[in-house]
Amino acid sequence: MPTATSTGTADFESVEAPDLVGLVEAQLTRAIVEGRLAPGARVFEADIARRMGVSRAPVREAARRLERQGVLIARPRHGFAVRTVSVQEIDDLFEVRISLELTAIELACRKADDAGLARLQSLVDTMVREAPLLPQHGRIALDLSFHTLICELSGNAQLHRIFANMQTETCMIIALIDALYDDPSAIAKTHHPIVDALLKRDAAAAAAAMRVHLDDAWQHVRALFVQQHGATPAPVASKRPRLAKEPMP
Repeated sequence: MPTATSTGTADFESVEAPDLVGLVEAQLTRAIVEGRLAPGARVFEADIARRMGVSRAPVREAARRLERQGVLIARPRHGFAVRTVSVQEIDDLFEVRISLELTAIELACRKADDAGLARLQSLVDTMVREAPLLPQHGRIALDLSFHTLICELSGNAQLHRIFANMQTETCMIIALIDALYDDPSAIAKTHHPIVDALLKRDAAAAAAAMRVHLDDAWQHVRALFVQQHGATPAPVASKRPRLAKEPMP
């Protein structure tokens, strides 16, 4: 008979260590989105590792991941710092978002199943109901989930992947928008017209609602940037190209 310490022929499930780098990355991302690591701030690996109770290696790897996402920048002999955002970069992000999300919503009107649209409706109901109760990072997560779900319902995996790669930068912008409103429910309710049009599978109305939603966010973020930095950039309307299928306002 095998001894008590023998494994014999017993089957064991593999033991997987948690994604420590991913956990560190999530905490760094949240700190950046919430403004606790402000644009231009240095990321002190040793201090962050000590406060998180980990070695410097996972902090460094998490910082490298965020650098690849364009959130952090590497400075020779000075480690990493949070990237500063310019008006041009805000414009670039919104131009790409609008193009992606107008395409996504048109595809979702044609391809999404009823169960998927019901999930979207439920998500908006949750956003409105929970907005006054959730902390900022919770509201941002729900807002991002809404836009991500539309990309998922488009049925286009490449589009979904591109949007996923923009998520951290998108969260940073959503955080700026969230800070502009005294009533968090007001932002949540702006998603209702988008869902209403999707439920009717009215692609033109859904695209128009999404365009209004994103253009309004763009205008508010730019206005905030001008207020904080004293810049005088050109208005949004003169910079954003119109899509071929997009109706005239």
